[in-house]
Amino acid sequence: MKKIRVHISLLIAIMILSGCSIPGLRSSSDKDTVAITGGITSEAQILGSIVAGMVEHYTDKNTTVINNLATTTINHQAMLNGDASISAARYTGTDLTTTLKLPAEKDPAKAFKIVKSSFAKRYHQTWFPSYGFENTFVFLVRRDTAEKYNLKKVSDLKKVSNQLVAGVDTSWITREGDGYEGFKKVYNFQFDSILPMQIGLVYDAVAAKKMDIVLGYSTDGRIGSYDLVMLEDDLHFFPPYDAAPIVDDKLLKETPDLKKAVSKLSGVITTKEMQKLNYEADNNLVEPSVIAKQFLETHNYFEGK
Repeated sequence: MKKIRVHISLLIAIMILSGCSIPGLRSSSDKDTVAITGGITSEAQILGSIVAGMVEHYTDKNTTVINNLATTTINHQAMLNGDASISAARYTGTDLTTTLKLPAEKDPAKAFKIVKSSFAKRYHQTWFPSYGFENTFVFLVRRDTAEKYNLKKVSDLKKVSNQLVAGVDTSWITREGDGYEGFKKVYNFQFDSILPMQIGLVYDAVAAKKMDIVLGYSTDGRIGSYDLVMLEDDLHFFPPYDAAPIVDDKLLKETPDLKKAVSKLSGVITTKEMQKLNYEADNNLVEPSVIAKQFLETHNYFEGK
């Protein structure tokens, strides 16, 4: 079954990138159904189902969520092809450099302003305000390590970098811009011992004391479950990756209640909340759609917002 899913996902990606519409998604018989892109991560799939729940609650539209779209480029192409009208999990820093091919912007407000205006002009799509969290790179240590060396922010690492074993995503070491070379220039220090590894393994490694500090993602559920401490990026080295939905302008005009429904999600999910939701999917193996439904019901679909 797993192999079948992978093959289907690959087929969908190829069709989208080649400009072919996905059969059945946008036919005339589905004019009352809104297609929403989720993604390949638990986070993207949860957000896709959260948006779908809000659309169905506040409008007369049905929804379908397209998951397993592995990259921002594929999500973007699905919107351009008309295979989807809402993209639920987009990140300012990623779309700024990947989709728009513009320089990275460190200021969150400026980054949002650029992507919002550029998407409106280029693609006739509305970029909504952030859900309330960003999923960015973050340095993580165990609580005992933070207390031992009095670590609160990344700059604090400079005085003890020669005593710590660091584990980072393999691609980050050679990544341009916000990779290791850029990091050394901005923070003016380097780790004496740095080990490349798969990003999914860093949390277990630091929790098991195989290393002292790792570079992970700020919304990963294992941060809370392992009681890891996130160090503040006090020199603002990493670009902002605020998470937000994007909606096609044509759909907004056709569905008057849609803007209000999606706007209710602005600023309602904190980083800790997203960590918990991701943990439910990745650790407890709860289906993202079930997590989303429970989240919306708990908050009464943000009726009073």
